[in-house]
Amino acid sequence: MSFTKEDVLKALKQVIHPEYEKDIIDLGMVQDLTVEGKKVSFSLDVKKSNDPFVNSIKKASVNAIIAQLGDDVEIKGNIEVKGNTPIIQKGPLSEVKNIIAVASGKGGVGKSTVAANLAVALVAKGYKVGLIDADVYGPSVPKMFAVEDERPVLKNIDGKDRIIPVEKYGIKLLSIGFFVDQGDALVWRGPMATSALKQLINDGDWGALDYLLIDLPPGTGDIHLTMVQTISVTGAVIVSTPQAVALADAIKGISMFAGKQINVPVLGLIENMAWFTPAELPENKYYIFGKDGCKQLAEKNGLPLLGQIPLVQSIREGGDEGTPVALNTDSVTGIAFGELAQSVVEEVEKRNKNQAPTEIVQITTK
Repeated sequence: MSFTKEDVLKALKQVIHPEYEKDIIDLGMVQDLTVEGKKVSFSLDVKKSNDPFVNSIKKASVNAIIAQLGDDVEIKGNIEVKGNTPIIQKGPLSEVKNIIAVASGKGGVGKSTVAANLAVALVAKGYKVGLIDADVYGPSVPKMFAVEDERPVLKNIDGKDRIIPVEKYGIKLLSIGFFVDQGDALVWRGPMATSALKQLINDGDWGALDYLLIDLPPGTGDIHLTMVQTISVTGAVIVSTPQAVALADAIKGISMFAGKQINVPVLGLIENMAWFTPAELPENKYYIFGKDGCKQLAEKNGLPLLGQIPLVQSIREGGDEGTPVALNTDSVTGIAFGELAQSVVEEVEKRNKNQAPTEIVQITTK
């Protein structure tokens, strides 16, 4: 049995927008309607940014079509949302527009270096940026910004104590590294580590931000799960080297975020240490860890390759000295991180235009 567009439109006339008290057909929200046999697809053009009813309207549309046309209709997953941006976070993150998780499947691929320089590059483009160092057991952000001796202060705001982030290079920073001595090892069980992350997120006085980056620990574990259970993550970027061993772990990171339980959009991959370029031979490229590994993985998974960052001595020196190389926007590495930041911005805008807000993960046990 096949269906006509008229059949679908008749069903959707039953879906009423709670705020405007009109059906979504009369409101002009239904666009690009196509019917191919049993498959029905269309776009919901949300007129109002941050429409809080978009998810319920989408669900009501699916139910109305199934009720009208029967269980055989193929509609689930075929409704695209246009013109909607993620719902702004509640509580202390109420003024944060986008939350980006910076993740890697494997340690040692330069994830924190990428996160630090991406934050700097976004500030250079005029955005308000924050950075949470969520690698509780191995915090490196204080070192990378030369603020190891800083200690955030508490300020009572609206009757609650808030942690005032450390600011450096125009970036608001919070890390567990600010609260422990540099030489001390954190011997914490999982619940203690996740509790620390929640405090950095919920008790930080973040204010108005365009982007809040979260530098996650390598792998897929408690910290990652706590993050998606605590906040609505706009999207994740996966950092890897081109090496086969690193790529094998990157696949796990992609799988975790894209899985049904988590369902956080993967914005793309970042290939770090893509090639080695000696300072005295700036035109030469030596593919120490392999060539285009991330590019090929991105293509295989239908994801954008957001950027390729070379292995250059100045990047390591900048991290050790607390002066990220992206501060020099005219250098080869500065340009590379600038292009990466632009790619991230474009993918975030595309994601916000075409996808509904990410749901906070609800984990239940039976």
